[in-house]
Amino acid sequence: MNLIIVESPTKARTLSKFLGSDYDVEATMGHVKDLPKSTLGVDVKHNFAPEFVEVPKREQTIKDLKKKSAKAGIIYIASDPDREGEAIASHVKELLADHRSPITVHRISFHEITKEAVEDALKHPRDIDRNLVDAQTARRVLDRLVGYKLSPLLWKKVRRGLSAGRVQSVAVRLIVEKEREIEKFKAEEYWEIFSTVKGKSEFTVQLIKIGDKKAEVNSKVESDKVLADLTKSDYKVADVRKRQVTKSPYPPFTTSTMTQAGARIFGWSSKKTMSIAQKLYEEGLITYHRTDSLNMNSVAVGKARDFIKKEYGEKYLSEKARFYKTTSKVAQEAHEAIRPTNVNTRQAGVGENDFERLYELIWRRFVATQMAGTIYDETTIDVEAKCLLHSTYYLLRASGQIMKFDGWRKVIPGKLDAEGAVILPEVSKSERLDLIKTWADQKFTQPPARFNEASLIKTLEKLGIGRPSTYAPTISTIQIRQYVEKNDSKQFIPTTIGVAVNDFLMANFADTFDYQFTAGMENRLDEIANGKLKWAKEISDFWKPFDKKLIDVEKNSKRVKIEVEKLGKACPECKKGELVIRTGRFGKFISCLRFPDCKYTDKYLEKIGLACPECKKGEVIVKKTGKGRKFFGCSRYPECKYASWRSPKKEETPTVEPSSK
Repeated sequence: MNLIIVESPTKARTLSKFLGSDYDVEATMGHVKDLPKSTLGVDVKHNFAPEFVEVPKREQTIKDLKKKSAKAGIIYIASDPDREGEAIASHVKELLADHRSPITVHRISFHEITKEAVEDALKHPRDIDRNLVDAQTARRVLDRLVGYKLSPLLWKKVRRGLSAGRVQSVAVRLIVEKEREIEKFKAEEYWEIFSTVKGKSEFTVQLIKIGDKKAEVNSKVESDKVLADLTKSDYKVADVRKRQVTKSPYPPFTTSTMTQAGARIFGWSSKKTMSIAQKLYEEGLITYHRTDSLNMNSVAVGKARDFIKKEYGEKYLSEKARFYKTTSKVAQEAHEAIRPTNVNTRQAGVGENDFERLYELIWRRFVATQMAGTIYDETTIDVEAKCLLHSTYYLLRASGQIMKFDGWRKVIPGKLDAEGAVILPEVSKSERLDLIKTWADQKFTQPPARFNEASLIKTLEKLGIGRPSTYAPTISTIQIRQYVEKNDSKQFIPTTIGVAVNDFLMANFADTFDYQFTAGMENRLDEIANGKLKWAKEISDFWKPFDKKLIDVEKNSKRVKIEVEKLGKACPECKKGELVIRTGRFGKFISCLRFPDCKYTDKYLEKIGLACPECKKGEVIVKKTGKGRKFFGCSRYPECKYASWRSPKKEETPTVEPSSK
């Protein structure tokens, strides 16, 4: 009997479906070794040697694996095909080697859990890749040094219970800096001007030029003057341009684009998208979901092309197989983009709606890559308006686009179709037009948009910060730590704690959390994985100046004050102080501004101005789960158990009040 060891029971079950009775498949249930929780676990004086210890909750699993390995002929470790998976494989081998000697252990890896891929992997076993293990060790050691050394400093200088992280702190910095851009933003007035004109039929044009300059109308006075001119102008067609536009399909999904799509289309957190993708992968339905590569297996592409030809016809098939160039400089080229393992499987078949939705999205995205381009007829009409009073020329424009052939939009429908398109009439150059009406719309420039999950991941990826496996945990962590929270539009807003921590770190450790430095560190980790750098030296180069800075900051920096939100109400206990909102370990609460002189505290209730729809006595308030997810409940809990993920009121106008004790 041969033994195959994987991480999860689901993956083990999927493998068991097509492996014969000669194989026993067991799961590690995740990591079997890790750095200790209560101590640093890194020997900074001896080449930063990590102290990996057995994970306590894996004690029984480790015993079972040792027992199984004692009876096995050959042992294959089939953990995930990335650095973390390689580290798990290394730790499993260490545990089994300590238990049984001699031992034959092979490492196998595959990017999809299919019969063909696994059988091929079994034919080509390899040794554990020490470079990948070293890269993962370096990441763990680096993150441990930053987290375990900076966190106690934050306790002393900001507030107890805080923590810092190499990537999470950079993510918080992005959100804080964006919020400050918004705070500094001053809206500027501008006006958009339109005219409806008629030749054989009516159409609307927008002002784009006054004379030979770009139209910039910034006040009502200016707008009224332009409108007065346009009402007393002769209109004629200055130019008509028609062209056929072909739009190519999107590339297949990577981790980044998949999580962005999950947030944009379904409103999912990156954590939820990755969790669903994990199961789809372990069920053998999609290829490995932690990837920044756009590579596609040529056999899979060929099968997709056969499917398109059979299902939709020859005209929907691209002229030749379409492949995409990976833009990420550090993508692991051995990896593939995310795609279905069998293009003929239209549905996941796992019985849960969210799994079906993500699978269908991945399936459609992959199939579209091999389909013909979408063809549009695009028309642009320029209209000249000559003012009769003082010979001023105005240029106005209308653009329309009509889908001529849907192509890849057959599987990824778009919003722009024949019904929603702007259809322009047939006109000819120099044709005279009659003015029907002209009007102006007042507008104001908008502040920069806050980050949501999709745009934050996109920005982190663009900056080269983090990797496919880190996006979801980073975003989850900064919310659990209460450094940021989401508003009703699911955009990130920094909390007062997040601002205080960010300002302290940027004032004292700007180099450590510099965008370029963080991205450069990611690149060096990749170089370690490629065998070009030694991990201990890279950690040493980081540690020496960092350690010196830690000592200096502890001695010389001042304690940071966390801003509080005032409620404009006097403290009912001391009558001297004002009630404010503070954030503690368990969330927000109300206290007296004179704390610690006055110990008054009360619950923080974020009301939405609506009576509980269940008991009718309490009020609906906003609550949060232990993991930071917002939900709505009754203020009379536990007497009333009403709870809902969705707001019972479409337009929420939250108010914050102290509860009555």
